[in-house]
Amino acid sequence: MAAITLIEAVTAALAHELEHDKEVILFGEDVGKNGGVFRATDGLQATYGEDRVIDTPLAESMIAGLAVGMAAQGMKPVAEMQFMGFIFPAMEHIVTQVARMRNRTRGRLTMPMVIRAPYGGGIHAPEHHSESTEALFAHIPGLKVVIPSNPSRAYGLMLAAIRDPDPVIFLEPKRVYRIVKHEVEDNGEEYPLEACFVDREGKDITLISWGAMMHETLQAAEKLAADGIDAEVIDVATVSPIDMETILESVRKTGRVCVVQEAPKSGSIGSEIAAEIAEHAVMSLLAPIGRVSGYDTVMPYYKLEKQYMPTVDRILDEAKRIMEYK
Repeated sequence: MAAITLIEAVTAALAHELEHDKEVILFGEDVGKNGGVFRATDGLQATYGEDRVIDTPLAESMIAGLAVGMAAQGMKPVAEMQFMGFIFPAMEHIVTQVARMRNRTRGRLTMPMVIRAPYGGGIHAPEHHSESTEALFAHIPGLKVVIPSNPSRAYGLMLAAIRDPDPVIFLEPKRVYRIVKHEVEDNGEEYPLEACFVDREGKDITLISWGAMMHETLQAAEKLAADGIDAEVIDVATVSPIDMETILESVRKTGRVCVVQEAPKSGSIGSEIAAEIAEHAVMSLLAPIGRVSGYDTVMPYYKLEKQYMPTVDRILDEAKRIMEYK
């Protein structure tokens, strides 16, 4: 097994499906000759040809519309939006066609497609390149929304997303594209969609996160352990639909919970998780539900980026505040 980064895991999964499924087609801006702005598709056009890995014009609406047509005819398009902040011209197709084609045709047509996008802050890019708007897509019935946090999950979840008969929005946390390596066997084994992962077992408090913020959350858990606080850490991974059973089981065990996200606080995935816990496990809570998030503002330019994004210290402060309730 090779030790690879998250971006290399995405490339490996895409290559595996191109090799084993002739219906898989990749396309997007600069994905072919240049291999993508982050090199996620590097070398794939040279290996599989210009009819399987296609460079498109800078036209996100066209990219989404092309994916709709391909998927409706039984192909498996994997479309890249160069940055999540550029996806909005494609929203009409995503909301009115992609998400509801199965329902509209009573199952006669499905949308076996993936829309990939690098997302999140932390790389000193402008605001349109740094947004965390996953809640917009989670609110749309008919879409699955997946956010891997590490290389092995990126590989397994990408395979599952491409093989799924319904559309998947696959958001790749670019801040962690290259900061960690995992040993990943390129064996074609997918990870389950719609499932949380328990990355650390504990008994005192449940810390819940996804994507890049999993790294700060796990660091905070280790620091809490040094202070005698045993934190359980859950990686949500698929933020729509959310595997609430795993989350509720943990909360019922620990009685305390803190949700960590990079996105703005209001109307967020964290808000939904908190509401579900309040609705279904309130009698197990020993303290109010905590949330650590970005702020309800536009993502600032890089000089203020670190002030916007949650830190290990902010997670520690909130977890310790929650632990003060007896």
